[in-house]
Amino acid sequence: MRLNYLANAIGLIMIYIGIVILSPIAVALYYKEYSSVVPFAAAALISILTGLALRKFVKEASQVDSLNDIKKAEALFIVAVSWIVFGIISGTPYLFYGISPVDALFESVSGITTTGATILTNFNYPHAFFFWRGLTQWLGGLGIIVLFIAILPQFAVAGRQMFFAETPGPTEDKFTPRIRNTASALWKVYAGITIVQIILLVIAGMSVFDAICNAFGTMAAGGFSPNPQSIMGYHSNYITWIILIFMFLAGASFNLQYKAIVQKNPFVLFKNEEFRTYLSAVLFMSGLIAVSLVLNQHYSIFAGITHALYQVISIATSTGSASVDFAQWDFTSKLLLYLVMFMGSCSSSAGGGIKMTRWMIVFKSMKSELIRILHPNAIINIKIDNKTVPPEVIRQIVVYVFFYFLVFAIIAVLITLLEKDAVTGLASSITSVGNIGPGFGNATGPMGSFAGIHVFSKILMIIGMLVGRLELIPFLVMFQRDFWSLKSN
Repeated sequence: MRLNYLANAIGLIMIYIGIVILSPIAVALYYKEYSSVVPFAAAALISILTGLALRKFVKEASQVDSLNDIKKAEALFIVAVSWIVFGIISGTPYLFYGISPVDALFESVSGITTTGATILTNFNYPHAFFFWRGLTQWLGGLGIIVLFIAILPQFAVAGRQMFFAETPGPTEDKFTPRIRNTASALWKVYAGITIVQIILLVIAGMSVFDAICNAFGTMAAGGFSPNPQSIMGYHSNYITWIILIFMFLAGASFNLQYKAIVQKNPFVLFKNEEFRTYLSAVLFMSGLIAVSLVLNQHYSIFAGITHALYQVISIATSTGSASVDFAQWDFTSKLLLYLVMFMGSCSSSAGGGIKMTRWMIVFKSMKSELIRILHPNAIINIKIDNKTVPPEVIRQIVVYVFFYFLVFAIIAVLITLLEKDAVTGLASSITSVGNIGPGFGNATGPMGSFAGIHVFSKILMIIGMLVGRLELIPFLVMFQRDFWSLKSN
């Protein structure tokens, strides 16, 4: 890897991250919360100056006019480091509000990775604080690198490597000839749907500020809300159903939604096998939980369907917001909802988790192996949407799923030992690695906070959130010794 290329790219990203951090100052000025200007101005200054220093003092970094010949290892490194830096810089303003460094980093990383787990125990903070908290999710939902690819000419060609490093999936799914056009189209769809949701929430009676913050959290599949009781705190079925629908869209492929919008044909969605599987899984699990809520919790049929559907979509898409305190549900309902944590949403969506395409390929591979036991000479191709999946892709997916559960198990065991509570360990692990958000206990559930867990448990969750958001690959590659062969240019 070439240090001058790394310094140039990371420095450039830090400069623009610094510019983005200036945006909450406008909110602070609007609400006359002048004390909130300093936290964001200081964080922006640190980020911009650090970025300029990297480009100036690393040998020949400033002479790199183009990143067009960037290598895959370099792209993986840049993406991984950029997310770590983004988390640190994004958490800097929180320090000015009396939040400890570890808690500030936890809240920040939870935001940018769209996990939505929080350490806040009170919500007596200025508007600029909550605006930044929501904006970090919205930027992280589609990816900060994808945004820069869309707007920065330096990444016009080189962006391909970083695009697929930040948004990894079973296949490279781009729908325009140029990766910059793909990134731009995705952001237009993402922003457009967000604006529609804001308008609908305001019409439903939510304040404009809360509508913006909740739309940021919904479309990013993040779940942060300025209301301490999440969506339950608004006491409105209209708001609940609006957010429910947009959460579902956040978990569907934005590539697919772009095609549906361009072709003006929503039925394009139903021609996609992954979307059909996603929809079927959501409806099936929602149905089971709704029955359980009606029978065991004595919910009305409408309330059972509403809250079951909301929580299944929220957990499956890794949004993590709540229409009800599901920590108070009966054992059967909570067990079914815990299983949903492993479900995942669609590829190329804002949702986290393993993703539906991977599960489809895993189960189809298992089925093909069972058939081969009876028919050893059979030639069986694994297909998605009538397209054969290459064997190397299948191998990568099997390895990915293995490492996903390995990371989950390691973090779960360590947090269980630290907290001396298996429920907290298991829930905290999957909620961080899957970027889901709330835990299951009363303390860390949807109306609770992770403020009270051990400091090392928080650090483990921070690692899990970053690894889960980048889907393991950039971090696993870093364990290869060849990856660290550095040279000056």
